[in-house]
Amino acid sequence: MDDDVTHLSDLAELILAIARLIQSAGDQTFPTGTPIEISVLRFINHNPGTSARAASEATLLTSSNFSRVLRGLEERGFVNRTVDPNDARRVRLYPTALATETRRRLGEEWYRLLGGIEADPAKIDHLIATLQRIEGELVSRRRQDGAPDGLLKSKLSRHLDSRAPGVQPNTSSKRTLSRSKGD
Repeated sequence: MDDDVTHLSDLAELILAIARLIQSAGDQTFPTGTPIEISVLRFINHNPGTSARAASEATLLTSSNFSRVLRGLEERGFVNRTVDPNDARRVRLYPTALATETRRRLGEEWYRLLGGIEADPAKIDHLIATLQRIEGELVSRRRQDGAPDGLLKSKLSRHLDSRAPGVQPNTSSKRTLSRSKGD
């Protein structure tokens, strides 16, 4: 592996390892929170009053997956849907008091976990800015793939490549009914 690949691979591995440690520390505060739920709740917390569509797009979830995650967060009391006062066909998403309290408790837990590791606020600010830039670029690249699930295209390509030679994909959107032997 060349040095650039190794360098970025090391960065990705480190981010994943740190994320696992941070996630496990928060499990006591938000025990049923999956990474996807946390991502959705994070977006809603940062964008109260957002639409379901905007939150779905921002978290790169298909509408059906987003609906399932949102329903779970609502059932557990973390998100409220309210009718948009300007357009009754739309709903707005807001974090609940429980979500706000859970976020506060997670913040305290993560402060205890990370506190004292780096005391220089300028270094922390630089690290935050770098990670935000990485996140933004990764989201942008996944959107450019054109698939809500950034892996969808590559999975489909691998599937199509693994078919027997000469087998063509069914591109028809209509179903055909086979005739019975008596027809």
